[in-house]
Amino acid sequence: MTRVAGVPSSEAEGYVGRVFEAQAELWGAPLLNHRVYARRPALFKGVRGMWNALNHDTILDASLVALVNRRVASLNGCVF
Repeated sequence: MTRVAGVPSSEAEGYVGRVFEAQAELWGAPLLNHRVYARRPALFKGVRGMWNALNHDTILDASLVALVNRRVASLNGCVF
């Protein structure tokens, strides 16, 4: 749980709302860090731009990216 309250999904509109919907479809709910980023729309767009670039311009196979994400989550103590 973060110390900063994130934007509730019900209040997200436009681009943020569409990203939240896509995350809910994929993971069951919007990602907590994205809910916090959504408090500052310019920051949210920058972070999403970074993730979009990483997802589309990768030299790693998608299955390897998934394994790397799981390993990093494990190292960070996340039960992802």
